[in-house]
Amino acid sequence: MDLAGVLLALLLVLVLVVSLLSNLLVLLCFVYSTEIRKQVAGVFLVNLSFCNLLLTVLNMPFTLLGILRNQQPLGGCVCKAVGFLETFLTSNTMLSMAALSIDKWIAVVFPLSYTSKMRYKDAVILMGYSWLHSLTFPLVSLFYSWVDYSSVYASCTLHLKEETERRRFTVFTIVFHSTSFMLSLVILCFTYLKVLKVARFHCKRIDIITMQTLVLLVDIHPSVKQRCLNEQKRRRQRATKKISIFIGSFVICFGPYIITRLIELLPFVTINYYWGIISKCLTYSKAASDPFVYSLLRQQYKKVLINIVNRILKRDLYPSSGYNSSLDTENDYCLQRTN
Repeated sequence: MDLAGVLLALLLVLVLVVSLLSNLLVLLCFVYSTEIRKQVAGVFLVNLSFCNLLLTVLNMPFTLLGILRNQQPLGGCVCKAVGFLETFLTSNTMLSMAALSIDKWIAVVFPLSYTSKMRYKDAVILMGYSWLHSLTFPLVSLFYSWVDYSSVYASCTLHLKEETERRRFTVFTIVFHSTSFMLSLVILCFTYLKVLKVARFHCKRIDIITMQTLVLLVDIHPSVKQRCLNEQKRRRQRATKKISIFIGSFVICFGPYIITRLIELLPFVTINYYWGIISKCLTYSKAASDPFVYSLLRQQYKKVLINIVNRILKRDLYPSSGYNSSLDTENDYCLQRTN
């Protein structure tokens, strides 16, 4: 194996370790904290972390073996099972992110009616649809024997073996990516842009009040005034940065792989081996980044983790005062400063 292959293998090992630990921490926080379990958004977060964890344990190691051996590391039946799981889990994680964005949108745009619009029952229905939707395509691919080892991606995935099936496989692939990646992306963009609009409106209101206060306080020290203006600027940027991370990480991690799979449908196109592995590693990196993007960097999860560490070390615990994650919206970034 050449140097590039070694670097790709090391990259995948790093992604695997980070993904395994971070997703386990999210599930541990869910089990440990009563407050998190009470939140409707916790249903989506658990489903997302569970799918990412299965992808980490069941798919990443076999892709790593494929890179190291430069050949199919598994038998035919096992390979088909791994490819089936990859298609199902990847689609399910995309739809889970879309469901999280819908939850955030309802919480921000309709805060007074959130509890009636998004109940546990509604969250379970959304997740039920996500599982049904995600199971449909891998079952179809398994029926037509479109799951096999692909040397381009060093993994068991959707793969065309018979040229006579190209037209049918092309239609299937386009529909699959349109109803998973594109559908999720459209939902993410629509919901988070609506959230951003509301957040900016609240920021503008606070900015007006701040400026009026600074005008009235004529004796205020210049340094205090400057700090207020700096905080005003950070407040405007905070919601934009967070939403950019939500949408940007989705596009950067999944986009190259999806585009590559679509271009690959053209009979005269050959995908470079190293690019195929890199695009595959990018999709895996989403499993490693999701726990930080959606959970672990939030104040509530930090408090839960500190409580767990204190309990393990037998230190004095302080009471956890978590807040509702479903209402932890971009409005909060304009109304208060969080760590």
